[in-house]
Amino acid sequence: MEKHLGHRLIQRTGRGSYIVSLPKKWVQTAGLDKGSEIEFKLSDDFSLVLIPRKVNGDGLEVEKRKREFWVNVEPKDDVKSVCRKVKALYVAGADMIRIHLRNKDDASKFKEEIKDLARSMLLGSEIVDETSNEIVIQILVKHTEFSVERAIRRMSVIALSAHMDAIISMKRMDQALIQSVMKACNDVNRLNLYVVRQLKFGIEQNLFRELGLRTPKEFLAYRIVVNDVKSIAENAKNILNHVLALKKMLENRQLLLKEPLDEEVYSQILHFNSIAHKLLENSINASFKWDYKQADQIIAQIESIGALENDIVTMISSKKLDPIVSSVFSIIFDSSRRIIEYSRNIAEVTLNKTVEEISLIPV
Repeated sequence: MEKHLGHRLIQRTGRGSYIVSLPKKWVQTAGLDKGSEIEFKLSDDFSLVLIPRKVNGDGLEVEKRKREFWVNVEPKDDVKSVCRKVKALYVAGADMIRIHLRNKDDASKFKEEIKDLARSMLLGSEIVDETSNEIVIQILVKHTEFSVERAIRRMSVIALSAHMDAIISMKRMDQALIQSVMKACNDVNRLNLYVVRQLKFGIEQNLFRELGLRTPKEFLAYRIVVNDVKSIAENAKNILNHVLALKKMLENRQLLLKEPLDEEVYSQILHFNSIAHKLLENSINASFKWDYKQADQIIAQIESIGALENDIVTMISSKKLDPIVSSVFSIIFDSSRRIIEYSRNIAEVTLNKTVEEISLIPV
């Protein structure tokens, strides 16, 4: 929140230095005094951000006050709703979340869900204290320990792997493979929460360089990237649900097929999917490298594969496939087309954030 604190004149000292006085109210509110330190951050528009630093007698910076929040749980509250609130506080940048359960007798159902949430979804969180009616979650990971770029790259690897395994599950229908896809999708969601938390923190504190970003523009760019990568995992789960339904129908003999899988259609979809995956990987690399030329080439590639899409659609419709099998193929094919659209989105964001830079060089 911006607040106007008036104007101050720049003065020059006898030694050739320039000084400006600080607003008294701001100094007092920030808890500063003579001898306190202020950190200066330079923005792209040459504005300065002043950050108060509190140091002890040895000159060491005092740890910033932790952001601590309370969640008071009533017996009538819904468990899922409580978990959503805890998750939202994590994304909002909480350092400590205290969940107080007002009814000890009814606490167990809430505790198990909350502890499972912390273990499976909140990256860097630990249960640091637990009593009969309270759970304390502390988020220990720092923004410098696991960068936004590393987290997004890891997200994309897991999401694409889950998507490919979901497609393979239509042929193998292996339970271990199905469980692996579900776990991978959960890992993607966990990393998504972490990245959103870090980006929100960076925007609030104006710490884009500390997060490994070159300019504040990348906050929006990475938010789009991480949302698209998360959608790939959601598409993988959707494929898996339809494969499981098909598997159940075959096992219960509700669907009698001589060959449940058409190899020609399956191989063509796998080929198209591999193209989609490569485009996404390249678009993310171009985004991280600020590579305008590569992003432009990706969009050109996408525009050139329309004929291949039409050929596959024609093949699926011309085959005399069972309607249920045909619908699963169509869902898989559509998910691959979406990945290509995500690649286009990311490439276009890269063009938008780099076009000014490359256009400053005269011919």
